Amino acid sequence: MKMQFVMLAFLVTLSAIEFGFASPNTVPAFLWSPHLQGGNGGMDEAVNYQVMSAKDLVDSVFTQGGWSNILCSEKKVEQPVVDVALVFIGRELLSSDVSSKRNSEPSLVNTLNGLFTSSNFSLAFPYIAAPEEERMESLLLSGLKQACPHNVGVSNIVFSDSCFVEDGMIQKLSDLQSFKDHLLSRKETRKEGETDLVVLCSEGSESNSQSGQSHSERESISELVSSVEQSGSKYTALYVSDPYWYTSYKTLQRFLAESGTGNSTVGVATTCDELCKFKSSLLEGILVGIVFLLILISGLCCMAGIDTPTRFETPQDS
Repeated sequence: MKMQFVMLAFLVTLSAIEFGFASPNTVPAFLWSPHLQGGNGGMDEAVNYQVMSAKDLVDSVFTQGGWSNILCSEKKVEQPVVDVALVFIGRELLSSDVSSKRNSEPSLVNTLNGLFTSSNFSLAFPYIAAPEEERMESLLLSGLKQACPHNVGVSNIVFSDSCFVEDGMIQKLSDLQSFKDHLLSRKETRKEGETDLVVLCSEGSESNSQSGQSHSERESISELVSSVEQSGSKYTALYVSDPYWYTSYKTLQRFLAESGTGNSTVGVATTCDELCKFKSSLLEGILVGIVFLLILISGLCCMAGIDTPTRFETPQDS
């Protein structure tokens, strides 16, 4: 019984360690459509609380989200027909930002919440783990080719210039207005039953300020969705914060850039910020927990090894 208690405590400690490492750098993903009625599982609303990789997310979008039936020509279903599959790849939200207003983008969260809850079909993935070696747009293309091995049923694929894709055959657009014009033109030329894939990658707030663009992620999503709805096209949409930007290196680089004075050379950090304090406290707690766990196991083993006599001999009279 005592050994079972020790194993239970050890498993709880491991789960706490895993959660502590995963939660600070996980990002959310939301899949929704006002024109679809349930995915492959037949559910109109679902939340997957598992911590998954970005590759597993892409696989889930094609399977649970039903995108394989929309984008693969050999799997296309007659009803319902989706004209546009929108993908928004952002850099502003962490998983903690969705449930907490601290250090979050409330306007972006509210926009996503409104689109998500008002749709007929919605699927949420709160915890997409970082780091990832590949960027989300590359994983999306790989997942599309894997889900549609024989023939991709996408009639037109468009990416923004800020997306990093190596396929030179893919058309790229420079700004939000170009996407709006493209959607309007495709509305006139798109044949019945065809589906377009439109991928918009966020350039980040620092890139927007340098290029003179003032469109935030919230504005880009709202304007692009409104443009699709006004054109009368049916759509399904996916928003995900790219885990690539939340690796340990990128996070450290971001904090160093924010603490810099504008020089190209960054000095050695001499202070410990909130992320540093969190990690140090977490590691300290883990080490202390391991020490106490070893002491507990050693004590139980020593107690189990004590062999106490069942009876004592009667002392002899002298």
